[in-house]
Amino acid sequence: MIRSLLLILLCFTGLVHTSLAQRVRKTDYESGMLEKGNKVGVWEYYAYTRDGSQVIAQKYDHSKNKLLFYRPVEDRVYQIKENNAWTNGRVDQPPLFMGGDALLGTYVSKLNYPTMAQDKNVQGKVIVTFVIDTLGQTSDYHVLLGIGAGCDEEAVRVAKAIPPQWIPARRGGHAVPVVYEMPFNFRLKP
Repeated sequence: MIRSLLLILLCFTGLVHTSLAQRVRKTDYESGMLEKGNKVGVWEYYAYTRDGSQVIAQKYDHSKNKLLFYRPVEDRVYQIKENNAWTNGRVDQPPLFMGGDALLGTYVSKLNYPTMAQDKNVQGKVIVTFVIDTLGQTSDYHVLLGIGAGCDEEAVRVAKAIPPQWIPARRGGHAVPVVYEMPFNFRLKP
């Protein structure tokens, strides 16, 4: 009884507010603190090497909305919108899915093989493009490379279902809109 009253008093005065409102979350893909269901503070996002070792892919401060670290990926050329015109070029920081490729893969894996494609033995790669704007929001989904039989539509459906938690590309010290290409592989199991 006394312990319960002491806890209530401490909560009322705010001395244990943060410890009760915050909790640690750790998965195979991420770790950090949650406060009232929202990510706060610095979070680490993980990827896995070919030998299965876990490495840090990104560190992101959710309280300051700031990327602190990312593991560089291959040097790519993007379509970049600057001065209301689209051009091809390189960026200083590519667009990144918050949580890394491993977490992004969990959404991409929700691909359903269309029955028509299975019946016709259609296999291959569909590439969907979309714009990632300066706020990390996505729009303008298009099929760049398709294989038909319902696979193109399924790839677009899955791409649109990915949460809009993108860190925008940066060039010259500021965020820039880019066209992002996402591949979806359709393979029939033997």
